Amino acid sequence: MVIMYGIKNCDTIKKARKFLDTHNIEYEFHDFREDGLNPVQLRSWMDQLDWEKLINKRSTTWRNLPDETKQNMDETLAQVVAEDQPTIIKRPVLELPDKVVVGFSEKKYSDLFLD
Repeated sequence: MVIMYGIKNCDTIKKARKFLDTHNIEYEFHDFREDGLNPVQLRSWMDQLDWEKLINKRSTTWRNLPDETKQNMDETLAQVVAEDQPTIIKRPVLELPDKVVVGFSEKKYSDLFLD
């Protein structure tokens, strides 16, 4: 089962969901705001991906962090901040049976699902 994580009003999530829907790819959607974020799952993502790929440094959430937090960001602090403010996570996070993928592009999704 494919699970997509994000927030439903995110434009990138909307594009990714449209791609999956258009290509009849079954998935479950998990909204960080409504459904929360499991810290164990977040840890698993960080183990599979570099934490810097998971944290969206172009997000409003990142920009609103105190400068000291941004300057001292490391894997441990990233986990704490993401647990507290999951909107800092780059979207979508896609859990596939064999890996975790972050972000959306038509090419990336085509390679994953259509080849």
